[in-house]
Amino acid sequence: MVWVFLTALIVGGLGFAGWVRGAPSDPARWHVSPPVARDTDRPGGVIRVVAGDMAALDEIIRAEPRTKVLAGSVAEGRLTYITRSALWGFPDYCTVEQQGGNLVVWSRLRFGRSDMGVNRARVTRWLDRLAQG
Repeated sequence: MVWVFLTALIVGGLGFAGWVRGAPSDPARWHVSPPVARDTDRPGGVIRVVAGDMAALDEIIRAEPRTKVLAGSVAEGRLTYITRSALWGFPDYCTVEQQGGNLVVWSRLRFGRSDMGVNRARVTRWLDRLAQG
């Protein structure tokens, strides 16, 4: 009986991991302008506004492990990235938009209600590196 339970648990966990990793990322849904252009903390993400160069921030973000571009370009003035968690592969989406001399950085989770500060920490790390030049 214990083996049946453990097998069901393992199969369920693998199925969940496959569902999380296989869920499509529609650019029409995620590659959108940030809802506000002011520093905002949210349960599932963060918005930060800083003066800066989009190309320099793009270089920093592309160096982040498990991160790839979903849509956009520096030339377009908006880029959206997907960063996946190491264990389960949960996707977080980060949109960077050039608005005049400012960058608006909006990072948010896809699944759940709280990211336990992961997006805020990641964006803070990126912006600290940008400020260091």
